[in-house]
Amino acid sequence: MSLIKSVRGFTPEIGENTYMAENATIIGDVIIGRDCSIWFNTVLRGDVNSIRIGDRVNVQDGTVIHTLYQKSVSIIGNDVSIGHNAVIHGAEVKDGALIGMGAVVLDHAVVGEGAIIAAGSVVLSGTQVEPGSIYAGVPAKFVKKVDPEQSKEINQKIANNYLMYASWFKEK
Repeated sequence: MSLIKSVRGFTPEIGENTYMAENATIIGDVIIGRDCSIWFNTVLRGDVNSIRIGDRVNVQDGTVIHTLYQKSVSIIGNDVSIGHNAVIHGAEVKDGALIGMGAVVLDHAVVGEGAIIAAGSVVLSGTQVEPGSIYAGVPAKFVKKVDPEQSKEINQKIANNYLMYASWFKEK
């Protein structure tokens, strides 16, 4: 069973039909939407400020989402995929975006709708990633625009796959 821990008077809220791996850790001021999946060794640490996760979001293995005390919150939109071992720290990730494996998105950055952050990239504090664009590198920089339909199709396919994967773990 996942570790779900209250702190400072906040108890995590988990939406309907959300799969949480047995060793996922959800702490404090965290609200997770419907049809999400929170995978193995993931930590959503809402001890110092708020974490809000929309619907149909998959937070893959080893990811850490955290914030800065009284200075930043983490907001994840709907239909977002966050790759293995990513770090989201006090940033906003808009609907339909994809955060690649091992990427880091720092405080007050905003990843626009349908944007893709390449694996291993570091999005510096305050960076505004344009909707429908690909950013890559350390620090992450604009690479190119993505066809909006192609981006939506790729990101939606990943999100749907993770709903299917989660169903495998819910079977008895």
